[in-house]
This record gives sequence, C-alpha cells and structure tokens, in this order.
Amino acid sequence: MVRVPLTPEQIAAGCRLGVFLRQARAGRDLESVAAEAGISPETLRKIEAGRISTPSFGTVVAICGALKLPVADAAEAWAARVDDSLAM
Repeated sequence: MVRVPLTPEQIAAGCRLGVFLRQARAGRDLESVAAEAGISPETLRKIEAGRISTPSFGTVVAICGALKLPVADAAEAWAARVDDSLAM
C-alpha cells in the first residue's frame, strides 16, 4: 500500500500540535510523560518536533491524559489556522 504524501497544511497542523504539547509539558521530564502515556520517548519527541504530523488519535488522547489536558485543547491547536490578514 502506498501512502499518500501529506499536504503542507497537514504538516503545519502536526507542527502546531507538537508545539502545543511541548509547551503543555512545560518542564516535565519527556521520559516520564511518555511512560505515563504508554508511548516511547522517541515517539513523543518526534510528535513535539513535528516529525510525526499525524499521530494516532489514541496516542494524542494518551499524551493529553498524561499531561492532564482536555483533548479538545489539542484538537484546537491542531486545527488552528494563521489569521488570513497576516498572510497578505
């Protein structure tokens, strides 16, 4: 099966999600958050760096649970768009 390349918007959304999660972790040890979420530290590191642009829903839910964040906040970060007035 061939995977369809991600669009620039999907890549940008993954980067926004990564920044949101990294900021939410705010000083908490990456390894301990990953362990609490049941994922590898490398997976969390890649998500935070935007190298995994489309993490699974279950992974995002687990990270949000470990960080005590509402999943809706992560979804908003992922879905946010740059203000159109700034793009001109």
